[in-house]
Amino acid sequence: MIAIGSDHGGYKLKEEIKKYLEEKDIKYIDCGCMNEERVEYPNIAKEVAKLVQTKKADKGILICRSGIGMSVVANKFKGIICTPCHNEYTAKYSKLHNNSNILAIGADDVTQNEAICILRMWLATEFEGGRHQERLDIIKEIENENMK
Repeated sequence: MIAIGSDHGGYKLKEEIKKYLEEKDIKYIDCGCMNEERVEYPNIAKEVAKLVQTKKADKGILICRSGIGMSVVANKFKGIICTPCHNEYTAKYSKLHNNSNILAIGADDVTQNEAICILRMWLATEFEGGRHQERLDIIKEIENENMK
């Protein structure tokens, strides 16, 4: 199950990504927004992050104009690793080395086709573990010290 959300700037791309998910028979929860009317992106990012954090969703996708604002909010949640990705390379390594559980995409930075390629790579890539798990363990320690 994937939780997906966007602000008004990412709405059109979110709708295209939903079509891709449906074609691939991937279940999702749409956390908004539901049209191109202005919304506050932190509220959408919060909803997606909470669903991933509480394991009600396995992964998340967040879309705004840059992908940055959404990722900032999502990364405020313990256990969330939200990575803004702007090409297949960053999508691959966000999972391979960082075990990203939320993908952030900037709708102004990529075409619809590029976004689908980014998503496809992110979904297909498995976490490598090893030295990368050791680094994630250090990050988790830092998270535990600073996120009470």
